[in-house]
Amino acid sequence: MRLTTKGRYAVTAMLDLALHGDKGPISLAGISKRQEISLSYLEQLFAKLRQHQLVSSVRGPGGGYKLSRGADEIYVAQIIDAVNESIDATSCGGSGACQHGEVCLTHYLWADLSAQIHEFLSGISLASLVARRDVRAVSERQDLREKDDTTQIVKEGLDMIRASTLA
Repeated sequence: MRLTTKGRYAVTAMLDLALHGDKGPISLAGISKRQEISLSYLEQLFAKLRQHQLVSSVRGPGGGYKLSRGADEIYVAQIIDAVNESIDATSCGGSGACQHGEVCLTHYLWADLSAQIHEFLSGISLASLVARRDVRAVSERQDLREKDDTTQIVKEGLDMIRASTLA
């Protein structure tokens, strides 16, 4: 099955947004830091997610992104479809040119599997993922790590200020 990082990252970023959305608009920089996804890559993904009306942007200080509707109304398959990702278990990319330009013996099996996977992901909402205890535990660990990083940066900044005033 082919599901590239584009689809995986889009789902990860949308789940992060759903987990932190109660804090107001979420910056892509925050998602980038927590999920270790390139900011420029997130910008490209969120442009597509916004075009498909899965997210909306808020401009100005404290701006960022928020889900365009409830997390219970956004499904994993919609996110993957929005970033032009296909879920394809065939070896031919769904073209039917599997074996010397012809359909192979198992083409329809793998095409049916692709459809089943898409159907499965169409039944999983962001809200159902947010409700999972294991997902929340990972998110809490990420938040603690982010808080520790911020505390360390502040300490280093204060140390630099103290050193410059003593010099």
